[in-house]
Amino acid sequence: MIRLGKAGKTSGSSSLRWIFGFIFVVIIIAGINAGIKDDQVAEEPEQAAQQTGETDLAEAQVQADSPAAGENPADENLTVHFLDVGQGDSILLKYNGKTMLVDAGERDQGSEVSAYLYEQDVSGIDYVIATHPHSDHIGGMEDVLNGFQVEHFIDSGFPHTSKTYENMLTTIDEKNIPFEIIKTGEEIEFDPAVEIEVLNPGSEYSDDLNENSVVLKVSYGEVSFLLMGDAGLGTEEKLMGTGYDLNSDILKVGHHASRSGSGEAFISAVSPEVSVIEVGAGNDYGHPHAEVLERLQKASRVYRTDLDSSIVVTTDGSAYTVTTQKTGYGEEVVKAGTSVNGTDSSSASITAEETEPEEMESENVKLEETESEASEITSSAEPEVYVSDLNLQEEWVEITNEGSSSVSLVGWKIEDEGSKHTYVFPSCTLDSQATVTLYTGEGTNTATELYWGSGSPIWNNDGDTAYLYDESGNLVASLER
Repeated sequence: MIRLGKAGKTSGSSSLRWIFGFIFVVIIIAGINAGIKDDQVAEEPEQAAQQTGETDLAEAQVQADSPAAGENPADENLTVHFLDVGQGDSILLKYNGKTMLVDAGERDQGSEVSAYLYEQDVSGIDYVIATHPHSDHIGGMEDVLNGFQVEHFIDSGFPHTSKTYENMLTTIDEKNIPFEIIKTGEEIEFDPAVEIEVLNPGSEYSDDLNENSVVLKVSYGEVSFLLMGDAGLGTEEKLMGTGYDLNSDILKVGHHASRSGSGEAFISAVSPEVSVIEVGAGNDYGHPHAEVLERLQKASRVYRTDLDSSIVVTTDGSAYTVTTQKTGYGEEVVKAGTSVNGTDSSSASITAEETEPEEMESENVKLEETESEASEITSSAEPEVYVSDLNLQEEWVEITNEGSSSVSLVGWKIEDEGSKHTYVFPSCTLDSQATVTLYTGEGTNTATELYWGSGSPIWNNDGDTAYLYDESGNLVASLER
């Protein structure tokens, strides 16, 4: 259930209808019949009456048997799993027999996410959340939706015209999964002891899909998590101006630690002890960006799925333990002023020990970490040439070289989604640490600005992808907006 704040809630069937309607207006979707079943609407009054009675009974039982929000039962731990899905996001929350999945990686990661859930003895999922409709967050959803009983599906509500998003909505409709649009000010009633606040999106959407990401603050006792999706600097600035308490122990870094987010003021406001970056090894985007990584390392202990594989944080509400799959060690952090048994502690302690890699949920492990382990964690992959930005409205795409040497772009190509338009780079050398911007219209080429020469728009303002190919026709990088 979702407890409503000022934003209110649109019913599941009407929300899904609205999004489908938007997509149908923008493009023709061949072979998809995504209509919402009329009998669902007809049954709503009767179901609502039944649910009211059931809710009253359930709430009475909760008051009798469960602690208040923020109070943890003695023998229950909240575990938050940051899954290694390559260049994408997927997060699993488990508590008191309940589960929540936030995103599911790219399409080819759907089976991996499902396998991980089975390994964690997950048979059904109470909440599935799509932070936003980019493929590296929802591509694996179809496998999950088809493989598990899902009680609630939560969406940002901002539609996208990609086939991946359309297929996901169709699966939700065909399986009659309750579909809800979430907004700032609401809370997700995951469990009375775990508070989950929705900090984004607001009532007005951005043209940038990333800035519409569902942002969640999860609090259990004295331990808190801030899950940023792909939200960037614009959302960070908005959150800092809302008066929300952003201070959190564990930060899921926004947008794979790209330079479009994790601003200095925002990191200071969050003041994380641990930062988790979900990122693919040797990715084409240069993530994590060196400047952002340095900023995070100065403020917190940084974990990365490309180096550490899947990362699990286990907490009893007063202390938490971080365990990693690849490097095979764990850390326990006891909150200042509290300890596992509730006694006072003058400062937080962070210690580590080597453990078996498969012991993902080992708890309270303590020893010193070697310098070589620390070096492995903080090292980053060599950045390459990649598509660093795409502006659909202003019609330009940006290419950056973060490698250590110059790259000749002669014969390289930029294409839009569906390869409807192709630009072949002329004589052009992109120096190390340099950026070149390709504009759709006409102009005079320079070292930093190139012009497509098209007399009409190239990029679909409702959603498009820029693909970068090298002179041999190999896909080097892509960026979806």
